[in-house]
Amino acid sequence: MADTRSSVAVKEYPDTEVQKNRVLTLEEWQDKWVTRRISFHQEQGHQLLKKYLDTFLEGESGLRVFFLLCGKAVEMKWFADRGHSVVGVEISELGIREFFAEQNISYSKEPIPEISGAKVFKSSSGNISLYCCSIYDLPRANIGKFDRIWDRGALVAINPGDRECYADIMLSLLRKGFQYLLAILSYDPTKHAGPPFYVTDAELKRLFGPKCTIHCLEETDAFKEQHREWGIDCLFEKLYLLTEK
Repeated sequence: MADTRSSVAVKEYPDTEVQKNRVLTLEEWQDKWVTRRISFHQEQGHQLLKKYLDTFLEGESGLRVFFLLCGKAVEMKWFADRGHSVVGVEISELGIREFFAEQNISYSKEPIPEISGAKVFKSSSGNISLYCCSIYDLPRANIGKFDRIWDRGALVAINPGDRECYADIMLSLLRKGFQYLLAILSYDPTKHAGPPFYVTDAELKRLFGPKCTIHCLEETDAFKEQHREWGIDCLFEKLYLLTEK
């Protein structure tokens, strides 16, 4: 893995197996939206993404950008306003509807024939399409390939046992010359069952290293008082840029 440019000293925890059998169902994720347990949503957007946005986009225009487990991420509008095409996937229809309502964007809804019960919500301008379905079903919708992927709160949210399948899908959706920006969290996994789950550097390299060059852009202290409820006393966020080997 490439040398990192770190703002803090982040240690790796050895107990990587403690969360491996943890499973959350799609219904449990949907319920988080209904009961408003969505502390993962960032109303002001992700500050590290904002900081490295120009690095991520490289001055290019008209990119296809994929948002994983997008919820109502405000950053989707950032990219759309810059002239890029945004595609997201989210299991909660409530989250998708709230995105369009809060951003004051008109939209239409239509079924996805290839995926039973799934829907796609499209902005009237045509540059935002949000798929309401499981990430693992999405490839059946033939959504094409992407120039950029933004993964914040996705790899750390999926069940640890699904990571290989998830990584395979992500890699299959990338165009040549891609950039994949990925944020993961580091904390003592023996103190919090997750999600979000602890992802090690070694796990990242195992999943993406064969196809990607992995570079850590920044490591930052992300601990807030609310995290004490998890039983932890420190939390770090690491931002990685994955590019084509």
